[in-house]
Amino acid sequence: MTPSKDISRLIEIMAALRVPKTGCPWDIEQDFSTIAPYTIEEAYEVADAIARGDLDDLRDELGDLLLQVVYHAQMAEEAGEFAFPDVVQAITTKMIRRHPHVFGDEKARSAGMAKGMWEKIKAEEKAEKRSARLARGLDPEDNGKGFLDSVPVALPALTRALKLQEKAARVGFDWSEAAPILDKIEEEIGELREALAKGDTASIKDEFGDMLFAVVNLGRHLKLDSEAALSGTNEKFRSRFHYVEQALEKSGNTLEKATLSEMETLWQEAKTAK
Repeated sequence: MTPSKDISRLIEIMAALRVPKTGCPWDIEQDFSTIAPYTIEEAYEVADAIARGDLDDLRDELGDLLLQVVYHAQMAEEAGEFAFPDVVQAITTKMIRRHPHVFGDEKARSAGMAKGMWEKIKAEEKAEKRSARLARGLDPEDNGKGFLDSVPVALPALTRALKLQEKAARVGFDWSEAAPILDKIEEEIGELREALAKGDTASIKDEFGDMLFAVVNLGRHLKLDSEAALSGTNEKFRSRFHYVEQALEKSGNTLEKATLSEMETLWQEAKTAK
């Protein structure tokens, strides 16, 4: 087996890894549920390489993410469901259908993307998917029967909160403005204080979640993505803490030996440092 730029070689490698007795024991014992966390992790690593502007890493991480697609397709093929070419056909069909102003006939291209066309195309796709599931004897409502059930459970919690709120807002279940949400956040903080005072672990977790959900709602009304905002704060915290670490090292001290007071002083310096 030799490396190649042809996608078929990657498919061959994945298939070989899954062959009983001669394949890799670890790869053989995996299933969709055990591989899913790695798929999500690889997507995050792609995003991280992009954020760092590291194109060498991006190339490698995109390869790792592609492997995840091939892995799932291989397991599906073994189950007699679909194979990698079916995945490619599905996405190419979708992209062509969703861009009639690019891939349609001359009339469609000259008209451009008409208002409401996107929603019409997605509705047609949903109807076709429903029919296909019925033909296979499956529940046509693959993502559940509730209005919000199509929001993926596997999304990061902050992102899922945003998606749930956005979808509920489409049918009018929403705050009219941002200001009252601040009152709601204060209300949730008060309920969290009460739970803390009682020492009720279950209630503390519940109220803490309510508070976070309300904060995400505020961010949405302020046109802010909570996930992106928190990512920025995470990086700011990392950078400032690294400043503290470096400053301690220069003075012959370490994070483990420094006092909280010493670290706090350097932290304040980090906030004003360029």
